[in-house]
Amino acid sequence: MTTTPPSSAFRSAFAAVDLGATSGRVILGRVGPDNLDLTEVHRFPNTPVRLPDGLRWDVLALFQGVLDGLREAARSGGVTSIGVDTWAVDYGLLDVDGALLGFPHHYRDGRTDGAAERVWATVGPQELYRITGLQHLPFNTVFQLASAATSAQLGAARTLLLIPDLLIHWLTGSIGAEETNASTTGLFDARTGSWSKDILGPLAIDPGLLPPLRAPGDSAGTLLPHVAAYTGLDTRTPVTAVASHDTASAVVAVPATEPHFAYISCGTWSLAGLELDAPVLTEASRAANFTNERGIDGTIRYLRNIMGMWLFEECRRTWDKQGLPTHIPTLLADAARATPFAAVIDPDAPEFLAPGDMPDRIQDYCRRTGQPVPASQGAVVRCILESLALAHRRTLRQAAELAGRDITRIHLVGGGSRNDLLCQLTADAAGLPVVAGPTEATALGNILVQARAAGLVGDLPAMRSLVASTQHLRHYRPRGDTAAWDAAAARLDLDPNLGHLDTARRNS
Repeated sequence: MTTTPPSSAFRSAFAAVDLGATSGRVILGRVGPDNLDLTEVHRFPNTPVRLPDGLRWDVLALFQGVLDGLREAARSGGVTSIGVDTWAVDYGLLDVDGALLGFPHHYRDGRTDGAAERVWATVGPQELYRITGLQHLPFNTVFQLASAATSAQLGAARTLLLIPDLLIHWLTGSIGAEETNASTTGLFDARTGSWSKDILGPLAIDPGLLPPLRAPGDSAGTLLPHVAAYTGLDTRTPVTAVASHDTASAVVAVPATEPHFAYISCGTWSLAGLELDAPVLTEASRAANFTNERGIDGTIRYLRNIMGMWLFEECRRTWDKQGLPTHIPTLLADAARATPFAAVIDPDAPEFLAPGDMPDRIQDYCRRTGQPVPASQGAVVRCILESLALAHRRTLRQAAELAGRDITRIHLVGGGSRNDLLCQLTADAAGLPVVAGPTEATALGNILVQARAAGLVGDLPAMRSLVASTQHLRHYRPRGDTAAWDAAAARLDLDPNLGHLDTARRNS
């Protein structure tokens, strides 16, 4: 995390609640005219629980972690406001009394198998994309609701709250749906910025389940008395709706100072794309499986989800169980010495989605596709990182083609920006310079939206300029030509200029 010493120049402190797939944090951000300082005050695990009816989020433990983190923030000094961001698509259901109806399902649960086909029988994939502009992912909220259509829980539900909105409800009692996260559900009209009656009606989803929308920067209420008493914060402490989809917050903090940039928010997932003024809802965009999600100030995050560092982390979990080394610097050093382009995989192949023995799955994929099977840990990691770099390249090239945009620079933010080898490989594969950092882009974006609501920073370019001037960034220049990358891409039936043909076929 980038930090600077405390200074009297800092005018206000903001608490960012940032929940990821494996952990949650509460980060205190101090913002001044020329300063942007982060301090992590509390970290807690996010451990899903396998119940008889599926994989669930332990949202009560997460909320307790949030409360404990806010208490630590209070002990560190005054808190001007609080913002919450998490992952997308998952939700909790409240009954008529406002009580939670069971633990929310995890998006990696298998309950949505076959749900997309049931939805498409009523609202076809072309029509769904024309309205929502959303990338097809089997766990999109619309498919989760289809899988739960006959459940007692959904039948008893009166309100659906996405995960950040649920946590805010428990903090303040307010009910709302922040629009950057709402845009990931498959229930949101990409053109009008509202819940889509043309989706809800045909699918028999009660519009009353969905709360009123709110924009980043809107007030989400003040702390409930018992929350204030536990945390030590004032009951008047406001909670501000930030870009509550963690990727939307990360894109706020992309330190771009030039117009023709692309971004990769790299963590468990790699989300690679462009920032646009309007959605791209063409059939070519649908066939290529790009998504149009809301950013702040009416922007569109035109991107595609890539499996990301999930592959590496699942390998480390498997190796740890097997008693093998999992020290990240050692694994990356071994990968740097491994033979280049020995084998490459499609990170988005369906067999890589669920938790499990990832090294074995990668080896099976290579065996099935007639490639050398990576035998050592370093070779497996090299395979993952080169495959991610290829996925970054093909996604950004195709996004630029579909949107009619040029790209002159790639900004890689998030946890993956610490990975020197991945950053360099991405620059090499794309043939473009890569600016890596900030690592804590999501927390920074969360805090900057709060700071703007408090009147401390200006518009989106001003926020990005503050990030660029205060955070540590690293620069990578492409090395050599892209011929070797073109050859590696050809093994996966990839067009080096336009992207992943098999993805287009799967979703046509």
